Amino acid sequence: MHIEIITTPNKSLKETGFGSLKACDNVLGAIQKMGYSVRLNVCKTKDHLIEVVRRKPDLVILAVKYIPVKNEDDIWLSDFFAQHRVNFSGSSREVLKFDSDKVLAKAHLTNKGIKTASYFIAIPGQYKFESELPITFPLFLKPIDAANGNGIDNSSLVTSFTDYESKVVSLYDSFKQPVLVEEYLDGREFTVAVIMTSNKNLIVSAVEVIPPTSTNGLRILGAQTKIDDSENLIRIDDNAEKSRVTTLAIDAFNALGSRDFGRIDIKTNKSGECFFMEANLVPGMTYGSSYFPEAYAIAREFAYDKVIGLLLAGGLARASSTPLPFMDSDSDDKLVAAI
Repeated sequence: MHIEIITTPNKSLKETGFGSLKACDNVLGAIQKMGYSVRLNVCKTKDHLIEVVRRKPDLVILAVKYIPVKNEDDIWLSDFFAQHRVNFSGSSREVLKFDSDKVLAKAHLTNKGIKTASYFIAIPGQYKFESELPITFPLFLKPIDAANGNGIDNSSLVTSFTDYESKVVSLYDSFKQPVLVEEYLDGREFTVAVIMTSNKNLIVSAVEVIPPTSTNGLRILGAQTKIDDSENLIRIDDNAEKSRVTTLAIDAFNALGSRDFGRIDIKTNKSGECFFMEANLVPGMTYGSSYFPEAYAIAREFAYDKVIGLLLAGGLARASSTPLPFMDSDSDDKLVAAI
């Protein structure tokens, strides 16, 4: 059984992924301990991906969603390997769009009857007066598709129209896209790691996330907190609460059509009602810090290597039934099919 891990220089990527090269090395080491032949590829071009296809791996582990190519469209890896009939880990591009676009995920799950925080989308100057806003203060503002807390800080929580306008302009200027404006949920924060086994059962681990308290008394899980690794993940001891959080995460994971693994973020209000916040379907995998493996370590006492083994299970089960690479398009794709 031969496995290849695909990543790309990702400092400029705003999308989620396993993390830096260190995270991919962590995954590589865990797979090597399982006795599989495995190779780590840092891909920058389509030619790099074609070389992977030529080696006919049994499974490719997608550590990022896409490869950005200068002056060309991004290469979405799930699409690329699906077109070449190479078995790949994780969800299809159709599902990964719910990871990339928080609004799309919220709308989709709302239609499925799953609770999510009320929201609207805004651009600078769209609303002239507080009375025009679709939701009343306090509000929480963030980018539609930025990962790792980018764009989120203490100023994300706004309680006045002046602060709202200022934050909308700041986010719009930084991310060049409309801003997601949500009702502020004043309860607790949870993250739930989900792995789908080869027989389609789900292994779920939920933990509470507690950001540090800022100088103005807020607990905001923003970019700086994640960079500093200053938040705490703790076990959920209340069984009823754990059941509510876990049930919502499973419902969201399934309703999105997720495959193999993913992480669902949830917040509550002061009454303890659970609300879907976002899905991370290519979650971080850095040993000792990333939420996904840490949730299993805290809630189930799973070692990192065991988590990676479980994460691979669905993809490896598909390996024996995955056809050899084939592509019925033109040029270099036909060359791949002929090798």
